[in-house]
Amino acid sequence: MLIAKAANTNSRELSRPIINHRAEKIRGLFEKQKPDRTWSFEGYTPSQTGKWSHSYHRYPAKFIPQLVENLIDKYVTTNTAHINDPFMGSGTTIVTAISRGFKASGTDVNGIAFLMTKVKATPIEPDLLEEKIKCFLSDLSPHSTTKPFIPKAHLERIDYWFDGRNKFELGKILATIQKEKNDACREFLLVAFSHILKNCSIWLQKSNKPTRDLQKIPEDPYQALQRHLKKMQRGNKQFYEIVPAKTREYLQDYLNIQLGDARKQPADKESVDLVVTSSPYVTSYEYADLHQLSTIWLEFSDDLKQYRKEFIGTSYKAYEEIILDGEIALSIVDEMKEHSPKMAKEIEAFFLDMQEVFTDSYRILKKGGRCCYVIGNTALRGVNIYNGEAFAEGLELAGFRLDDVITREIPSKILPQTRDEKTGRFASSKKANALAYPHEYIIVGYKR
Repeated sequence: MLIAKAANTNSRELSRPIINHRAEKIRGLFEKQKPDRTWSFEGYTPSQTGKWSHSYHRYPAKFIPQLVENLIDKYVTTNTAHINDPFMGSGTTIVTAISRGFKASGTDVNGIAFLMTKVKATPIEPDLLEEKIKCFLSDLSPHSTTKPFIPKAHLERIDYWFDGRNKFELGKILATIQKEKNDACREFLLVAFSHILKNCSIWLQKSNKPTRDLQKIPEDPYQALQRHLKKMQRGNKQFYEIVPAKTREYLQDYLNIQLGDARKQPADKESVDLVVTSSPYVTSYEYADLHQLSTIWLEFSDDLKQYRKEFIGTSYKAYEEIILDGEIALSIVDEMKEHSPKMAKEIEAFFLDMQEVFTDSYRILKKGGRCCYVIGNTALRGVNIYNGEAFAEGLELAGFRLDDVITREIPSKILPQTRDEKTGRFASSKKANALAYPHEYIIVGYKR
């Protein structure tokens, strides 16, 4: 949740008069909310939150597996559950579901998010993986004659981020990976390759925005890759041992994920027991830009500008003819129009997209099933963006009964703590004027 330091964050005044009884009831519910410390997971170490395959690849603002595990324990009563995540991101929900032998389905429009989720949810027989990694590293010897593969469509961007030596070495690594015929092992290597790109570039190491650091000394690709492969190999072994044997053997019957739109889930009507997800936040991250290095090297898109427009929560899209139903969301959009018509359009597009996602969650859930949306509030341009309240109203409009609202504190070590209130972008403590995410909500909808 974002709280502007200069704003009165206890005030729940919205610009549009709330005359809808549903909206008034929701606003009153949120006014009474207090954090439930049992959901903060403050005492957990990075090795616990990054267990199994969860630390294969960096990803900003990801929620931890313990949160998903708690929700499954709370709401799932069958050993044959189907868990869905329309915004897979780093794959936390999907991996957790597979670890328990449940069916898992979901989508992500981001190419690297889809790839890392697939790899993280696919346990590989440890001896096979060890042999494949040994052969791969052997092929990368200094005497290798492998011709580097450097994507021509993005050569200009690659030259922008990488010096000549690392560009050449990364090209050799990628070409060697492409020779691997075992799909699971090749994709495993690609995720390792993607993870080291930031370290091996002049991308400012502590920044989630595409910012160059001309003083940075990029890491040697071979050393970075070998080190990270060892870490991933240990994680795979742990994951392989925790996943039920039947699930490992027939993974294709349990794992159904797609590169695609969150508004159209790869699940049949009334087939899902639980939806657990964390959607993008309004103008928080431009994920297409954030994962630009992976996108250009792994060729997820030929046109970066067009690629950005496919993301929910991006500032690159707006709608003119679709009507926003939620009274709370409309109030937020109306107030923002007085400060920034452009940003108001961005916020409206975000809520319109989420309206369709809620509707699809209702379609795929069984009667008695629940959806759990993790979201925090925001302050932009002096306007309070009540995402939690808007999501709660959106779920009710989609047909759900609002079953619960859990308020959880977020330990400072998990998420960035400051951002610029005017732009909504994360910033250094010296430049920022707003406190980021001291707590967030888990909005739970129940399908009657």
